[in-house]
Amino acid sequence: MQRSWLQSFVKAFRADRQLRYGILGMVFLLIVIIFAPYIATHDPYSFDYTRLLAPGTDGHILGTNHLGQDVFSMIVYGVRTSLKVALISALISGAIGVLVGGLGGFLGGKVDLIISELINIFLMIPSFFLILLIIALFGNSIVNVMIVIGITTWPSNAKLMRSQALSLRERTFVKSAVALGESNSQILFKYILPNGIFPVIANTTRGMSGAILTEASLSFLGLGDPNIVSWGQLIYQGKPFITSAWWISVFAGISIVITVIFFYLLGDGLNHVLNPKYNYGRN
Repeated sequence: MQRSWLQSFVKAFRADRQLRYGILGMVFLLIVIIFAPYIATHDPYSFDYTRLLAPGTDGHILGTNHLGQDVFSMIVYGVRTSLKVALISALISGAIGVLVGGLGGFLGGKVDLIISELINIFLMIPSFFLILLIIALFGNSIVNVMIVIGITTWPSNAKLMRSQALSLRERTFVKSAVALGESNSQILFKYILPNGIFPVIANTTRGMSGAILTEASLSFLGLGDPNIVSWGQLIYQGKPFITSAWWISVFAGISIVITVIFFYLLGDGLNHVLNPKYNYGRN
C-alpha cells in the first residue's frame, strides 16, 4: 500500500534538515504576519516627539527613528511587505518562465530557437538596472515593484522548464499521447508542465529571497513605495544616523538576512526533496 501524501511529507520533513528549518522559518514569519497587531507595541505609522530613542527606552524595544516611529513595530509590519513582494513576484516569474520554457522545449524548431535567444537576451541585460529604469518610468508603487521584479527574473525558470520539456517530450507517455491524436496544448498542460515543474518550484522559492533583497535595495535607494513600511525603507531612513542611531538600520538589516536565509533553506530543501537523486518521501 502506498504511503499517503502526508506520510511522504513527514518523511521528507524529518530527513532533510534544510527543508525542516526552512518550513519552520516560514511558519514563524506567517505567525508574525497574522498576529502583527498584537506583537507590535506601537502603531508603526504614528509619529511621536520621542525621536531617536535608544533600544529599551520608554517602552520602545528597538528604539525609535528620526520621526519618532517605533522601530520594533515597523520591523514586525515589514514582514508582511517582504513576504507579499516575495510571493507575488515569484508567482509572476514562475508563471512566465514555465509557460515560455515549456513552449520552447516542447515545440522545438524555430519556436525554441526564438525563445532561447529571448532568454539569452534577458540574461545578458543587468536586471537590477532594468528594474531601476522601469520604476523611474512607471512609478515606485509596491504593485509596480512586484510586477517589475517578476517580469525581470523569469529567464532562469524558463531555462529550467525548457530543459525539462526537452527531456519529457521524448518520453513514451508523451509520444503515446501524440499518437492518440491529442493536441499540442493538451499535451503541454497535461503532461509536460505538470511533470517538469518541480525544479522550477525549488528555483522559484530560492528566487523569493532575491525578490526581498531587490525590494530592499530599491527602498534603500529611495525608489521604494513611501506609503508602506518596509525593511529597506528603514535602512534608508537610518543611513544618515548610522553613527548616532545605529539601531534603525541594523535591526532592519538583520531581519532581511534572517528572512533570506529562511527562503534559501526552504528552496534548497525543496530541491533535495524533488530531486530524483534523493529518495525522500518515495517508495
